[in-house]
Amino acid sequence: MSGITRRQAIGAAASAAAGLAAVGAARASAMGAEPHDQAHAGAEPDSFDEVYLGRRIQGAPSHDGGHHAGHGGGHGAGYSVRIDGDELHIMRNADGTWISVINHYEPRATPRALARAAVVELQGATLVPLPPPAV
Repeated sequence: MSGITRRQAIGAAASAAAGLAAVGAARASAMGAEPHDQAHAGAEPDSFDEVYLGRRIQGAPSHDGGHHAGHGGGHGAGYSVRIDGDELHIMRNADGTWISVINHYEPRATPRALARAAVVELQGATLVPLPPPAV
């Protein structure tokens, strides 16, 4: 007699598939695929303020005309992202995705997803702000 029944094999396969689906959902979340976060290529992303992995991340449109004014994608307005109060330099790509100095070669769909990815990459380290541009 076999050591495993058909019912046990199907149960094990279903459990493995559920586990893989959960891992895929977590990865999609980290990559910026949250349905509520999806922004159209020309749309201005929503503001956010949350604690993610113990770090406070905030993002909002920036209308101050400062350093990020040309990077926000719309009518001179930029977008500002902060991690624990320190500014994360971000930039919007032509295809509507976002990059930062931390994830420069890994675009994300939204600034929220970008901030979350930066928190993961920082691994608890403090974000060191970039110096202001030379005038």
